[in-house]
Amino acid sequence: MAGLSRRAVVAAGLAVVLAAGCAPGSDDDAADEPSPDTNGAGPTDPSELGDVTLVVWDQEVRGGQNEQIEELNAAFQEQYPNITIDRVSRSFEDLQTTLQLALTGDDAPDVVQANNSRSGMGAFVEAGLLLPLDDYAAQYGWEERFPESVRAVASYSDDGRTFGEGDLYGLGQQGELVGVYYNKAKLEELGIEAPQTWEEFLEAVDAASQAGEVALPFGNLDQWPGIHVYGAVMNREVPVEEIRDLGYGREGADWTSAENMAAAEQIMQLVDAGYFTDGFNGTGYDPVWQDFGAGTGVFLIAGSWLLPDLDAALGDDLGFMLPPPREGEPPLATGATSLPFAIVADSPSADAAAAYIDFITNEDAMEVVAEKGLIPSVDVDAAAQSTAQEEMFEAWRTVSSEDGLVPYLDWATPTFYDTMAASLQEMLAGQITPEEYLQRLQDDYSAFVSG
Repeated sequence: MAGLSRRAVVAAGLAVVLAAGCAPGSDDDAADEPSPDTNGAGPTDPSELGDVTLVVWDQEVRGGQNEQIEELNAAFQEQYPNITIDRVSRSFEDLQTTLQLALTGDDAPDVVQANNSRSGMGAFVEAGLLLPLDDYAAQYGWEERFPESVRAVASYSDDGRTFGEGDLYGLGQQGELVGVYYNKAKLEELGIEAPQTWEEFLEAVDAASQAGEVALPFGNLDQWPGIHVYGAVMNREVPVEEIRDLGYGREGADWTSAENMAAAEQIMQLVDAGYFTDGFNGTGYDPVWQDFGAGTGVFLIAGSWLLPDLDAALGDDLGFMLPPPREGEPPLATGATSLPFAIVADSPSADAAAAYIDFITNEDAMEVVAEKGLIPSVDVDAAAQSTAQEEMFEAWRTVSSEDGLVPYLDWATPTFYDTMAASLQEMLAGQITPEEYLQRLQDDYSAFVSG
């Protein structure tokens, strides 16, 4: 394939902005055989592409996530028996560390879920490792199916520098937001009403802690969960446009502002009050939410992707709400879409890959996503499977209609994930001050925007 020499060249460059991990785990050689795929030559019936093995890397590993992708993969292969899906599923952490090697190796997959951050998708776009999908978007009508706000979170200029506009490089199946799960039975036992404002939320957290409960279950061994919890606090303290400027790496914002200092100081107050899980920096993300599902803890700040598993564990005792706003202020939540499915630039099966992405994001697929307890990335007329899912659907509609969705903070620069994740963990451990933490963020941000 023509791209092999380019992969060898860009592998060294990518290592500067991406953490290298272990070798890819797929040993299937079927993808080595060229397919009769036309690679974007025009509208193509997938059944006429000949025998194709499509290697797909995804991170849909949790209960409902895995169930929906397995069901859709089976349906796709039933409709197009000439196309075989060779699925490689990895956790988010494993995918982060192995995808660089996969894309720059000789046996690259055809379709990947690429983290739509500057250090992930942005770096891959800059290196020419992902295929722009605008021709396929026109062919399949993705501009009409997905609103611009959804397409923007997987759009980059061809040099990977401008985020949020330019060519389309992927599509996400699910809407994502970071909200607050809560145990309704625990609140009833404690005599606490579900809080409507941030002030009420902090009072409820304190009351739960005083009663001997783990008020805010939290595990930050993996480092990225801290970014989500910090974002929930930051969204209450920092003006929304400043959050967006910082999250998208735009010029003019300041991580060391008084509002950002207030956010950093507030999360340290939560630490000092003992509201989080004991030893949270040495505790994994998955054990904490699993313990919450088993009845440990009252309020869990976490992503919508946990809903199927927590619903199954807690049933009618599970509640979900947006992080409550300060009184009189609009609701804000960190979120976007789930990791977009993208096509590797040198895939010999790009047309089959595009047909696959279209299939797993069409209206029928969105109904399957909803049936598995997840949020479809585009609104469909699907009945909620539980009270908590209906609460989550309503939360998604609220932040979508009221322009309340703000970006993940680690999107800011190509190196910001590493900078923020490590520095935040150090601050939460009391190893650096809020001033030192924010200055590290500002140094990273300034170096990027001034460059």
